[in-house]
Amino acid sequence: MLHLQKRARANISESDEISPATLQEGFHTPSAKVHISYDSENPPAHPGANWTRFVCISDTHSRTFSVPSGDVLLHSGDLSRLGREDEIRVTIEWLRGLDHGVKMYRETMTYLSTKIGTRTVTTAFTTRRKSSTAIRNLVDNEANRDRGLIYLQDKLYTFRTKEGGREWSVYGSPWQPYFGGWAFNYMPEEAASMLCLPLLPSKALIWGKTSFATIPEVDILLTHGPPYKVLDTTFSKIHAGCPELLAHLSKMQSPPLLHVFGHIHEARGAVRYPWSQGADEGPSNVEDTTPPVSGVRETIMVNAANQPLGRQAIGPGGQRIPCGGPGFQPIIVDLLDSAMRPET
Repeated sequence: MLHLQKRARANISESDEISPATLQEGFHTPSAKVHISYDSENPPAHPGANWTRFVCISDTHSRTFSVPSGDVLLHSGDLSRLGREDEIRVTIEWLRGLDHGVKMYRETMTYLSTKIGTRTVTTAFTTRRKSSTAIRNLVDNEANRDRGLIYLQDKLYTFRTKEGGREWSVYGSPWQPYFGGWAFNYMPEEAASMLCLPLLPSKALIWGKTSFATIPEVDILLTHGPPYKVLDTTFSKIHAGCPELLAHLSKMQSPPLLHVFGHIHEARGAVRYPWSQGADEGPSNVEDTTPPVSGVRETIMVNAANQPLGRQAIGPGGQRIPCGGPGFQPIIVDLLDSAMRPET
């Protein structure tokens, strides 16, 4: 498992990377408890009535596995393997059966809009694109909402987990830098438009809309791809995260308390990201247990990918690690209900 903590105000080099043998099980702050590795049959106890438990998963790819109970389930995308309707149905039925009161998710493998599909899809995806209406109805319908399943695509949602409790705000976006030819990709020159700027007429014609909503200041941000240099390092040592996303978040007066993503399976983990370090100084993939300086704006960043790939899919005894298995369990984030997003 890649449990990755932050090194504040540091320039990161490849020599700073650590091996899985040195990794810890999580970290705590006065207003948050993060559990990255734990006994799946005996997960950490809920901290109490003044806390809200967020269980974070991603990149489940039509696999099902045991998920710890909690108040809120956050799924940051890749519900299926190839975006087929039958694959997505498996995941939706699984999510419906989980006992979390609120379950928010996004799909990133499927071309839910033909306008989106005609821009990036190859002929191999033609059949899948034709079923986009059926898939849209499958992931976003009244029956799902009645069971607490909320589909977020460029959408803000507010909720409470208990009567008279805190109102939490969450925003979900499926977009990501071009990677592997999948849905909801954008090219580097389009990144700013994806976040907050009006589109040029030519792009508006391709994408079927005139602009994309600005990612707002919320308690919880749910994206598929990571910010640049934040839990985004591939096996080939490429930073696959989005620089524009990192820059956009760094300019916020009150950044999110929690940002959950996935996409880069091999970079699974969680970090405390202090925004005072600037958009060009990511914590990347190193560990530092030193608490941040008091008053520093920070966000708990979680890469919640559950499907192991490559060498990470093989356990110490040579056995194959399943989706959601050791080192790739759901990440638990307990937030104090009175936690506030710090302001500049």
